Amino acid sequence: MATLRYLSAVTFLLLGSYAAAPTSVRCAVTGLSVLALGALLALLALLYLKESAPRDGRRPPVAGSVFSMLIHFNHLYDYLVPFATKWKTFRFITPHRSEVFTADPVNVEYMLKTNFANYGKGEYHYGVMSDLLGDGIFAVDGEKWRHQRRLATLEFNTKVLRDFSTAVFLSNSVKLAANVLAAARGESVIDLQDVLLKSTLDSIFKVGFGADLNLLSGTDEFGTRFTKAFDDSNQITYSRYVDVFWKLKRFLNIGLEAELKKNIKIIDGFVYQLIRFKREQSKDAKHERGKEDILSRFLIESEKDPENMTDKYLRDITLNFIIAGRDTSANSLSWFFYMMCKHPQVQEKIISQVREATGANINDRRMPFGEFRERLTDQALERMHYLHAALTETMRLYPAVPLDGKAAEADDVLPDGLRIRKGDRLSYAPYVMGRMAYIWGGDAEEFHPERWLENGVFRPESPFKFATFQAGPRICVGKEFAYRQMKIIAATLLNFFQFKLADESREAKYRTMFTLHMDGGLPVRAYLRYAAS
Repeated sequence: MATLRYLSAVTFLLLGSYAAAPTSVRCAVTGLSVLALGALLALLALLYLKESAPRDGRRPPVAGSVFSMLIHFNHLYDYLVPFATKWKTFRFITPHRSEVFTADPVNVEYMLKTNFANYGKGEYHYGVMSDLLGDGIFAVDGEKWRHQRRLATLEFNTKVLRDFSTAVFLSNSVKLAANVLAAARGESVIDLQDVLLKSTLDSIFKVGFGADLNLLSGTDEFGTRFTKAFDDSNQITYSRYVDVFWKLKRFLNIGLEAELKKNIKIIDGFVYQLIRFKREQSKDAKHERGKEDILSRFLIESEKDPENMTDKYLRDITLNFIIAGRDTSANSLSWFFYMMCKHPQVQEKIISQVREATGANINDRRMPFGEFRERLTDQALERMHYLHAALTETMRLYPAVPLDGKAAEADDVLPDGLRIRKGDRLSYAPYVMGRMAYIWGGDAEEFHPERWLENGVFRPESPFKFATFQAGPRICVGKEFAYRQMKIIAATLLNFFQFKLADESREAKYRTMFTLHMDGGLPVRAYLRYAAS
């Protein structure tokens, strides 16, 4: 604040001096200012022309300058669709580099697998994300990424974590159903996205930290504060991509950057408190050394390498797990239930298969939630091919991460012959790819779960075509966990409730963030299919 007051005082003195100066001096200053501005604009134009010129071979077609992206930021992903329809790979230019976008599965495979080493997050993306995500797996490259990837892969492949997480998902699905039941009996509108976000965060905290937030019950005030701070920080951090003054604001500690700093203090306080508690718990002989939650298992690992696996590093790892475990699943489920409201015939097909797989009898008028939970075995979930297809089709059109950016470490040539320069930022866009007829056929923009089925059995596509979970070395290690959680929640809610939009004419919009968050929530009405308790 002292710096801000100093700059304000200097500005006031300069303006005062200008106003008090003779007319000839003011005219000279004004003329020099206009001349300087004109020279700056001419230099920028020259730099833009230089960047757009294909002097070193065939470059991706120019769709415009990055300023057009800023203008259309609130609907950025849809803004990119017509360009991808015209060109599979294209770019927006800045004075010194290009923002390249591709919807070509061949190029996606090349950057995510074939030449993976050349396309990391880079210093730019790390700089934007590091205040919130630190040295977590989403923000880093190199040895830190490999270390976390190895640890995550080992943990997610253990039967202990699989069984523990499944039990948590099943338990929280019952709590979620109870919340929806209260709204259904009260004939009130419920924001389904809000309760899904609370439910998935409750789950990831239990699986990740061994802690109960109880957001669905509203009993954890600190957890609620953490959630709001985390969501606000997510949005503010993403806004840095379009705010050219964010570093200055951070330096001056003003505006959104000041708010971000306060939010991160709340986040850090909460996470570090958990880490301290877990460390103390691990010293207690009454507690087993092989706890199921991820943080407890990472703490055991940290005792082998305390120099590198510090509390700060553990904080970064766990926050990245939160955004992976909560936002991706909750947002995908929100769009799924939105599509169920828009396509009630799909909703009924799913319910028919869910009941067949679980043996749930529609004539049983008093089935408790707990009894249905016991029917959701691994075998029953595996038989729900149509539900799996409907969830996948939702993520094809509304991917949890709609755009993923990389940075070129060196000059390169893509498989289609287009040149990439060192420093270019190359992004692939799953949201855009899901709408391309040259990838999915003439009905690409239609919601059609059957495209994923062959003789009633789910048939996966190439991860470079369906890139919702990334692909190659960075493919999501929690993919199967995400599917299991989404299928448990979807099967439970659809078995007991029919959903309709509160406003049948509403067309959902997204917020431009790291994840595809539905703008304005998902207001729905839930109707009991039969009595439940």
